[in-house]
Amino acid sequence: MERIAVLTSGGDAPGMNAAVRAVVRKGHHYGLDVVGVYRGYTGLIQGDFKTMDLGSVGDIIHRGGTILYSARSEAFKTPEGQNKAVEKLKEHGIDGLVVIGGDGSFRGAQALTARGFPAVGVPGTIDNDIPGTDFTIGFDTAINTVIECIDRIRDTATSHERTYVVEVMGRDAGDIALWAGLAEGAESILIPEAPYDLDEIVKRLERGSQRGKKHSIIIVAEGVGSGVEIGRQIKDKAGFETRVTVLGHIQRGGTPTAFDRVLASRMGSKAVDLLLQGESDQMVASRKNEIIGVRFDEAFTMKHQPDMSIYDLASILAI
Repeated sequence: MERIAVLTSGGDAPGMNAAVRAVVRKGHHYGLDVVGVYRGYTGLIQGDFKTMDLGSVGDIIHRGGTILYSARSEAFKTPEGQNKAVEKLKEHGIDGLVVIGGDGSFRGAQALTARGFPAVGVPGTIDNDIPGTDFTIGFDTAINTVIECIDRIRDTATSHERTYVVEVMGRDAGDIALWAGLAEGAESILIPEAPYDLDEIVKRLERGSQRGKKHSIIIVAEGVGSGVEIGRQIKDKAGFETRVTVLGHIQRGGTPTAFDRVLASRMGSKAVDLLLQGESDQMVASRKNEIIGVRFDEAFTMKHQPDMSIYDLASILAI
């Protein structure tokens, strides 16, 4: 292992740059040449490579997004595209690849390992929906962004004595809604992993109103459905003045938190270690604050499940 490459793929996540920095500098620490692949698997197929020295990753640890850019690639989903990617890697003398991204990115990395090319994944997604790891890079920053936004919404909700429904991202997982909901003291949290009863939500709002509560916050994970539609149903049933805010992609950008910078640095470093140890077909994972390697197959066969004790606690505290 003398020359490795790193790419970012899928949706961007705060902390990806910190992970890229860790891969590059840990690689140089071991005397490796490190190559950056631009625009994910699209760039891999096109050979959009650039050698990265120590200075190329200077002053990026605090920046959101990814300096390597990211793109979707339909061509890479085909056997022909995957074969072309391996050809490009070998053509440039690359011996191993670090893929920073989510579930789809990891399946791409596994496709390369099936063709005999060593690849390791680093979980970077705000959704925190990758089985096998407690946390993914970008999740902590995203929930802090959501909290900051809801704090501002709460000021307006109180001033106008309104109910606010806030739709957050998360794809098919409810982690962002769950953590932000507990941190915000939301009256109700709607996540894909738990059924919800609209009548019970309305009763909770009515109980709050009867004891003099001036506003209410309901958080809806996008995997549940449209926050706009749920807000309309609540307004029709309860009769409260209701507003809906869809936070959207504002949750994906911004300066990464200290937690995400440290997590990304540890995970990027571990990815290089795994390649040098001859390991492949693995993703880096955080379990009980330990950074380890986990087989892709293990991650793909497991089902992601948020910590439902947080859901139960949020329901109790929002009584």
